[in-house]
Amino acid sequence: MALPFARSLCLCRRGAKRLGVAATEARRGISFKLEEKTAHSSLLLFKGDTGVKYGMVGLEPTKLALNVERFREWAVVLADTAVTSGRHYWEVTVKRSQQFRIGVADVDMSRDSCIGVDDRSWVFTYAQRKWHTMLANEKAPVEGMGQPEKVGLLLEYEAQKLSLVDVNRIAVVHILQTDFRGPVVPAFALWDGELLTHSGLEFRDSLKQTSQLCELQLGDKLQIG
Repeated sequence: MALPFARSLCLCRRGAKRLGVAATEARRGISFKLEEKTAHSSLLLFKGDTGVKYGMVGLEPTKLALNVERFREWAVVLADTAVTSGRHYWEVTVKRSQQFRIGVADVDMSRDSCIGVDDRSWVFTYAQRKWHTMLANEKAPVEGMGQPEKVGLLLEYEAQKLSLVDVNRIAVVHILQTDFRGPVVPAFALWDGELLTHSGLEFRDSLKQTSQLCELQLGDKLQIG
């Protein structure tokens, strides 16, 4: 289930627990735009608020409307639609960016933090031509993924999983185990170039199959270790 950002934030602040009604298996994931009121002053939204670009100077903070939802210290922007249940898939086109993070975060994560730094966001980060998972400022390498032009993210809320998808092979590359306790939103951070989001995409059964295979392979590695 997907909720508008404002409503989900209200639910979270009231201490609402995860919705108990299981969502029907949707063929399409959430459809979202980037929420301008959360965007750090160094970020500019474009293409109907579906893309974000980094500016070295960016907008003058004093010219921005005062907003408690805006990230103050880090170049982060959140989506305008939150997820409370179900399986969702979206893609990100990467243009001239060599350092960025993509994932999901609690709707009320600290606006003085960065996604991947605290324990209420779950991200895949790309920097120095390498992929890593990142949670609570701890990194782990991701194998089998090269320099991206377009990547996918598969969110399985009830299963507590966020997967990085190679869109060329239509295959899950890595699964990040999560700990969702309430509404989460797609989240993005970048320090150069542009990211363009593509949401409302049809879920492919082949992704479910490769996700299960990836889990089996991860389980085998853990047993061997």
